[in-house]
Amino acid sequence: AALNRLVELANDDRDGVPILLAMATAFTILKQTPKARNQLKRVAKMTYNAEEADDFEKSWLLLSDIHIQGGKFDLAQEMCKKCLKYNKSCAKAWEGMGQIMEREQSYRDASDHYEMAWKFEAEASPSVGYRLAFNYLKAKRFVEAIDVCHKVLTAFPNYPKIKKDILEKARASIKL
Repeated sequence: AALNRLVELANDDRDGVPILLAMATAFTILKQTPKARNQLKRVAKMTYNAEEADDFEKSWLLLSDIHIQGGKFDLAQEMCKKCLKYNKSCAKAWEGMGQIMEREQSYRDASDHYEMAWKFEAEASPSVGYRLAFNYLKAKRFVEAIDVCHKVLTAFPNYPKIKKDILEKARASIKL
């Protein structure tokens, strides 16, 4: 019923970014990814306007997530870059760039992007901290990995996975 109402609104306002984003979100929830992607592609082709900045950003990030899940990293990266063009402090866009680099096994680049996401999350996201520490470990930057693990465990003591998965391995690598 809600989706039908959104379709009616979209017919009235064909280029309404908030409506297209809402429809894409609804399609995503309903596991109708191709329909969501089509709505988001319409937003991606539109000319940016600052009044709807948040909705543009959310649309680009959602489209980027869809592309990452589909293995289309070049298209996902394009959406993240578009986001960062208008908002350099968008932690989610930096995180998306990190995911892309990590999936391409470019751990040094991934850690650079996760570093920015960690910075703009004010070091308050355990999942970003985990990804950053993991990529530091893969890039053989063991001391940095240990530092991030300590920060995550200080802020989130109930996040023990990082201790076993990363902290212990980084410590062992330094002792070699």
